[in-house]
Amino acid sequence: MIQVFVTGGTFDKEYNFITGELYFKDTHLKEMFDLGRCNVDIDIKTLMMVDSLEMRDEDRAIVVYNCKKTPSNRILLTHGTDRMVDTAKVLAEASIDDKTIVLTGAMIPYAFGTSSDGFFNLGSALAFAQVLPPGVYIVMNGRYFHWDRVRKNKQTGNFEEVSPAGDTDALVI
Repeated sequence: MIQVFVTGGTFDKEYNFITGELYFKDTHLKEMFDLGRCNVDIDIKTLMMVDSLEMRDEDRAIVVYNCKKTPSNRILLTHGTDRMVDTAKVLAEASIDDKTIVLTGAMIPYAFGTSSDGFFNLGSALAFAQVLPPGVYIVMNGRYFHWDRVRKNKQTGNFEEVSPAGDTDALVI
């Protein structure tokens, strides 16, 4: 079984047609898995509904606690993209042994329909969560990245591989 933890992020934002603001109501994950005809044994649990820019250390502690507590050794975590790498670092440093933890998100809300990258990222993350060895990974744009070798490129909106901290040799991408 794959444990799916929801933290909010753009995946689950709704659009207020009157004010033009984005807000949280409920997670869309169950509907997304149903529409994708998912046959994988999953359990979805909402931990919080926050924008990652507003995520605090206390929120990350809740994520760590739940990842440690779940009996599943395969975890998919939906997360806002702006601070996803920060949470991945906290998880990696929390000594959660023998578990594969995959974080994913969306740049465009699922509620916006077919323009959202959410379906693609969710499906990719579900597949990678089943096959990657224990560790912490970020899955975006059809690729997986080790938690310490990725960044969000603010100009392109894509995630890209970077050299690990302390490594002076540039990675060829």
